[in-house]
Formats: sequence, C-alpha cells, structure tokens
Amino acid sequence: MRVLVASTGGAGHFGPLVPVIEALAERGDELLLVVPPELEARAASLGQPFSVGDAPPARELAAIHTRLATGSRREAAIAGNRDLFGRLWTAALLPAAERACRDWGPELVVHEAAEYASAVAADKSGIPHAQVAISLAQVEASSLDLAAAVLARHGDGFVDRLRASPYLSRFPASLDPSPFPRTRRYADASANVEPLPGWWRESDAPLVYITFGSVLGDLPDAVAAYRAVLDAVADLPARVLFTIGRAIEPDALGAPPPHVHIEAWVPQEQVLPAADVVVAHGGSGTTFGALAAGVPLVLVPFFADQPVNSDRVAATGAAIVVASDADPHSTRPDPRRLRAAIERVLGDTSYRRAASRIAAEMRALPSVEEVVDALASHPRRT
Repeated sequence: MRVLVASTGGAGHFGPLVPVIEALAERGDELLLVVPPELEARAASLGQPFSVGDAPPARELAAIHTRLATGSRREAAIAGNRDLFGRLWTAALLPAAERACRDWGPELVVHEAAEYASAVAADKSGIPHAQVAISLAQVEASSLDLAAAVLARHGDGFVDRLRASPYLSRFPASLDPSPFPRTRRYADASANVEPLPGWWRESDAPLVYITFGSVLGDLPDAVAAYRAVLDAVADLPARVLFTIGRAIEPDALGAPPPHVHIEAWVPQEQVLPAADVVVAHGGSGTTFGALAAGVPLVLVPFFADQPVNSDRVAATGAAIVVASDADPHSTRPDPRRLRAAIERVLGDTSYRRAASRIAAEMRALPSVEEVVDALASHPRRT
C-alpha cells in the first residue's frame, strides 16, 4: 500500500508520527513523507522518500508568536489553532500535498492532528485519511473547532469528515477521554538508545531534565525565562541537563555551574530512562513521554495545550504545576517556586508512584503495529 505521511513543523508534531512511520515500513508499505523545510533532516534520517513543502512566511509566524506570548488564553488559542495551523500551515503545505496526491497516488494519507493540508488534498481526491494525536483528544477537538471556520472553505462537510476519520493516540484513556468516534489507542514502542554521555563524570546524584520545547526560544522573553530556570537550579544537589533549542546560543545565558549541562537538543528517549524528574512546559510530547517512562514532572505551562495538559497530569498526582511570575504575559517562572517544586518531587516518592501507574496503563495498550495494521488493511474511502 502507498501511504502519504504529513506533518507541520516542530519535533513535538513530527515525533508522534515516527512510530507509525516505522510500523508502516515494517509492514512493507511504500511511504512518502511531506514535511516543511525545518524537518528535512529529520525526515531524511528515517530513510524514507520525502517531499519538502513550504513553511509559513517568517513575518507572519513572528506575528503569531507575539500573539501567543501576549494575548489572553482565548486569544492565544485562536492565534495558534485558527490562524497558525488552520490558515498559515495549511496554505503553506497544500501545494506539496496536492502534488503528492495527484502525482504519486497514495491509497491512504496519515497526518498529525494539526496538519490539515494533506487531509484537504486527500479529501478532494477521495483518498482515506487518518490523524495521529499530538495532544489530548479534547484539546485536539477544541483546536479543530477553532480552525473549522477557515477549514470549511476547503469543501462542504470537510470538517465533519476530518472529525470522523480514524484518530490514533498514544495517550491512556484515564487521562484522555476522546470525543473522536474512531479513536484507536496504541503503545509507543521502546527504542534501544545509547546512554547519556558522561557529562557529570561519576556522579550518581539525581538527574533533573529541563526542556521547554522548540517554541519558547523564539519568544521575546526567552533568555530571561531560561536565566530564571538557571537561578532555580543554581546550587541544586543534582545533575541537571537543560536543553534550550536552537534559537538561542548557550553563551547568551552565561556560564552554567558545573552540575548543569546545556545542550541545544538531546533525543528525549535517551534522557528519560535516566531522569528522576522532568521540568517542562506541559507540551504533549515531553509530558506524555515522561509519563510513559514513569518519570514525574514539574510543569510550567505557557500557552496552547500546555495548561490543560499540566492540570490533567497534576490531578493524577504525577506532577506539580508552577505558574509563571506575577505578570500574566510573562514566560519567566519564579525561581524560588520552581526550586521548591523540584525539591518536593525529588523528595516525595508518591509522584514517582503516580507516574509509574500511568506508565503501566500506557504499556498495556495495543502495539502500534497492531493499530497500524488494522488501519492500513481496512481503509475507508471518504
């Protein structure tokens, strides 16, 4: 079977597609990936053919990022879901998706849930399409509601057909009740990865992994936010791995203390098996990746699905949520509150036990191979 797989930008959007891509390849299906320029190297690393589409104009992206950082929660949701994904990313990727559907002739299209262009192209061509969750199902459904006004321009009933398409999710039902009628849950496969380098020599102190995804570094307050985090862990008796993305040079943060190691990016699957606590923004990839590994979290949500994810996980006892400082538009966490939360999670085993319970539920889900086999064997035409 020929399967077209498509993603917008960002590791958090492409990452959930990778186990599906690998399962399709293992079945012997013929694949073509459609990705924006920033994901070209990542797509090439999978060894599958790919086509590079366009990205939204830089000026318009910058304007969206400003709205995400300065608007109310409602305004940020509209900016992200309707304007960024519904309009800008769809317009940018649609020509490449249409060419692939027309010239390559896929029998199935699989896309991450915020990538709509390939679903538009598939729908127009009568090709079955399925979506892969990047966030909680209720968040995805709300995102689609916000994007519906611009997506409706692509055909009568398109949004309804998109909502009714198969919805593949790696999130457990206890955290993720789904309004999508054809939800199929699966367990992420465990990857064999190299251990972390010996950045801390022979230290066996707890490992604190800090990451705020790929978006925060593009925001105006990013350097101040990262410095506040460094203040929080300045003399913490732990090993600290801090990944800051590629938008900011590590030199901008000054010299870190010896127990803190800063990298632009480290594969999450390489860090999580060794981590004792993850400090993150509440993005789905990091949050649920940590839970799948049974690692508790300290969450500092900023926008998009991050507040919802954070509150949901905190309610299970597997995380503590730390708000930013008193300015509602700030992305700077309060160093003292962040430090206290990290120490509490490290010192109280109940957080680890709660994360381990969720990990066990996630491991008990059907394998991604089973779910993909059922999807690819019985596609429905739109």
